[in-house]
Amino acid sequence: MGQRFNIIEYNDASLEVKSIYDETMKEMGIPFVLNWFKCQGSNPIILRGNWEKLRSTMLLGKIPFVLKQLIIYNISKIRGCQYCKHAHGVIADSLSKTLTGDDDIKLTSNMESEFIPSSYKVAIKVITKCAVSPKDTTDEDFEELMEEGYSIYEIQELMALADLTGMINTIADISGIQIDNELMEAR
Repeated sequence: MGQRFNIIEYNDASLEVKSIYDETMKEMGIPFVLNWFKCQGSNPIILRGNWEKLRSTMLLGKIPFVLKQLIIYNISKIRGCQYCKHAHGVIADSLSKTLTGDDDIKLTSNMESEFIPSSYKVAIKVITKCAVSPKDTTDEDFEELMEEGYSIYEIQELMALADLTGMINTIADISGIQIDNELMEAR
């Protein structure tokens, strides 16, 4: 598959797009613009909207960032989105130490690891199911999350990850973007 959208590099971007790129780098704590954003750089309205959705769902809220990354990674892996699987796998693995205490243990290599709390495993399982087959979501899925201690507020935040992951996977797959060189080096 070829790349279907133009990649707008930082130096070639309009001032409006550069401003959004700057926000993504600052708020995500990375020194480069991801190809996922660059493939949207020719349309600042779409880029702004998608960045705001990603920012609100992935970077803000009460759910721990490492759990969000594990959920996005797992959904992307099951849906077959290589770009998102790789990108969010790198992020999740870079955060593994927060749960394992060890730099060498990578959580994505064993999603059933004893280092992943039961409440995280349930959230990963339920939200992955909801993302892959939303019509199969049941009241029991909500009850299972509540039994693990998640509030309705947190459940809404988790469910929003199912939606966000669908969007980011779709854009990555439709655009035909390649995995960023910087992320290739991180693995």
